[in-house]
Amino acid sequence: MKGLEFVFLGIGGILGTFLRYNLLETQILFHFIPVNTLLVNILGSFILGIFIVTSIHYNIDGRYALFVAVGFCWSLTTFSAFALDNSTLLDNNQYGIMFVNVITNVGFAIGALFLGKTIMNTILN
Repeated sequence: MKGLEFVFLGIGGILGTFLRYNLLETQILFHFIPVNTLLVNILGSFILGIFIVTSIHYNIDGRYALFVAVGFCWSLTTFSAFALDNSTLLDNNQYGIMFVNVITNVGFAIGALFLGKTIMNTILN
């Protein structure tokens, strides 16, 4: 990795981590489902979907992919927090809630990615 690419990756990572920290700082629960983790995973997936289509349409330099996709989105979304949330639910024998948490995080994150891609495809085409 070249110096400038490392800077793009680092700045994106710092910004994504900062936003994730602020969004996860105070845990919000909805019927015991950790909403904060769900929100950062949906937001990061949505932004990634928008970026994928935009970068292909405008042939954006790969350094910006390091900044947005790898740095920002990957540090904003949080699979480890998702895993910890589910582990806590399992430890508390809340199997149904854990199942709903898994389905909502995975389903909404994938849906948000496709929504972002669809919106940008509609706008750009």
